[in-house]
Amino acid sequence: MVHRAIHHKGRGALTNPASRFSATAGEDFDDGWDTLDRAAEEDDTAPATHLHRDPTRRVISRNESPDVPFSASINPYKGCAHGCIYCFARPTHEYLDHSSGLDFETEIYYKPDAAELFEAELRHPRYRCEAITLGANTDPYQPDDRHLGITRSILEVAHRFNQPISIITKGAHVTRDLDLIGDLAHRNLASVFVSLTSLDNGLKRHLEPRAAAPAQRLRTIEALAHAGVPTGALVAPVIPMITDAEIEHLVGAAADAGATRAGYVMLRLPHAIKHLFREWLAAHYPERAEHVMSLINQMRGGADYDSAWGTRMTGTGTYADLIAKRFALACRRTGINGKRFSLDTTAFRVPPAAGDQIGFDF
Repeated sequence: MVHRAIHHKGRGALTNPASRFSATAGEDFDDGWDTLDRAAEEDDTAPATHLHRDPTRRVISRNESPDVPFSASINPYKGCAHGCIYCFARPTHEYLDHSSGLDFETEIYYKPDAAELFEAELRHPRYRCEAITLGANTDPYQPDDRHLGITRSILEVAHRFNQPISIITKGAHVTRDLDLIGDLAHRNLASVFVSLTSLDNGLKRHLEPRAAAPAQRLRTIEALAHAGVPTGALVAPVIPMITDAEIEHLVGAAADAGATRAGYVMLRLPHAIKHLFREWLAAHYPERAEHVMSLINQMRGGADYDSAWGTRMTGTGTYADLIAKRFALACRRTGINGKRFSLDTTAFRVPPAAGDQIGFDF
């Protein structure tokens, strides 16, 4: 069902467009009694979040993209209640017969057996240790993980197997697992990248409504770094005329908080995200919308998005080159290294399984 654009409190998307795989689609229409306008004025509540069990049989996913600095990842959740309007993972919800709009933020799938499945895959005779990224698609520390605790259960398995883990998050409650992450880090088996998009609280509320506030994320970087965890900042996404002016401030703030690595990603608008983002622009930045999209088109070969490997993360053209130079200069000024953390893959071991017989010499 395609709904009239309404700004729901605590949600990023303004509509819930039909999945591109849906055989049917609906559209709201005005019945002549101003029904739609009155509904928009009266609907000031946030749509509720619904949790669904994900019956997956495997948790380690693999990719061969040359743009991504890892080949193995785990996503404890499908969908994300942080509600970031720009999230490149939104279209994946359409494979579940959901919308990439509000459904992505409210219909959350969780993997209750993730830890058991993870352990089974690590015990498989053909498994060869490599660093695994948590949060490659959706945030492992999104709001519902506070009570579900799935991410911690995965870290507990990694801890027992000496399995290296790299975490990407904008959720401040990653620090609740500092006991595990810190111990892994002391053995060079863990690193964390905290996503920073803007230092503007007002912008953050519209752009990524349920993610941690900017100050919280900086405190998270500080806490992780203080605990000896290799910590980086991911300036992502860089949005033309919305967040691009903050690049130097974001890198500087991250460095001051203790980050020693940094990376950036340009805004990506695959599939339905291009429409969701245009709606968001029209609602929150109508005076800039045309200029924003013009710059996006300039770095995407005239289109809203270009998925070509090698350039999809950075874009092409004069504007994209300028952003790359500014970011590199900001890193040099602050002493931040742009290289990825290198974790130890040689310490991996398979511990005895529950019930295994242990022999003793007397």
